Amino acid sequence: MSIESAGAPVTQLSEDEKMFADAVRAFARDEVAPLARRMDEEQRMDAALIEKMFALGLMGIEIPETYGGSGGSFFDAVLAVELLSAVDPAVALIVDVHNTLVASSIMRWGSEEQRRSYLPRLAADTVGAYALSEAGSGSDAFALETRAEKRGNDYLLTGRKLWISNAKEAGLFVVFATVDADAGYKGITAFLVEKGAAGLTVGRKEDKLGIRASSTCELILEECVAPASRVLGAVGQGYKVAIETLNEGRIGIGAQMLGLAEGAWSHAVKHARERRQFGKALVEFQAMQFQLAELATEIEAARLMVYNAARLKDARCEFRKEAAMAKYIASQTAERVASRAVEVLGGSGFVKDSPVEKFYRDAKIGSIYEGTSFMQLTAIAKIVL
Repeated sequence: MSIESAGAPVTQLSEDEKMFADAVRAFARDEVAPLARRMDEEQRMDAALIEKMFALGLMGIEIPETYGGSGGSFFDAVLAVELLSAVDPAVALIVDVHNTLVASSIMRWGSEEQRRSYLPRLAADTVGAYALSEAGSGSDAFALETRAEKRGNDYLLTGRKLWISNAKEAGLFVVFATVDADAGYKGITAFLVEKGAAGLTVGRKEDKLGIRASSTCELILEECVAPASRVLGAVGQGYKVAIETLNEGRIGIGAQMLGLAEGAWSHAVKHARERRQFGKALVEFQAMQFQLAELATEIEAARLMVYNAARLKDARCEFRKEAAMAKYIASQTAERVASRAVEVLGGSGFVKDSPVEKFYRDAKIGSIYEGTSFMQLTAIAKIVL
């Protein structure tokens, strides 16, 4: 399994999926890999790279062709996230959030006017961000303090959102606020807010452990104007929008962690083949063979779970349990594989010249965002027990 061949065995993909995977893999190798280290060090996403992802159709994978998108499947989006993550999980994240959270929520919950207005832009040149988390509402996602007050034909949004991925690059935000605090989760409402809206400010960018090229910023809303026509779904249905969208998003994060594990494993194998000790290549030692074989098995198990969840979603079958399981297993696998890859490379793996050092830092977020590992276990337990 190399970066060249990372991804599913060909027997698991249709001919169209193989062609798509080949295109994404080549893009990751030729366009992403040369920029990964610099973007990580500078903590910024290359603007030209984002333009290329739009041009390739990676930012509108599921958007129907009638709205300017690629008309692909959810599985296609998951495959793209996996293959990009094998080179740089930070680049994959912008594709994941944009497709599985923002575009998908508008396709499912948006009015026809909203679809005509926003989907062509999301497919062509406008990055999307998803603003749910706050200082006091992480795992307890619906303990929102951001308020939406109705004034005439507008809503005025006031509050602060934290840890918003894509915030610096985004031109459109899906923002969650409550119109009635006494109504609990039934008062939560989703709004479509454009960059430049009165009262909206993108705050400081977080200095993070990993996925540093991906912007994670505070979002400040001070009586931010959102016309009633920008309510996504219906007033009070924000919790449904969030829950259903995040169930899909968990599969996307599972794919990100799967690709990360594949990338780290590939570098470990390459080093084990090239590095010689005691007159032999490391890969000739049975202890090394067993370690790499064990990791390959764990990666394959994670892949099957991620792919299964994505296929179920595309088939319109129940997939909540499988999504939670896939994210949990993939994030655990990514941490183990990245950690072991650093050990395989030894001193070479502990320095920033090595890609596995970055994979090791990037892996930690998988067990935190879009539902911590503890929350995934809670969700799984509620279903299976």
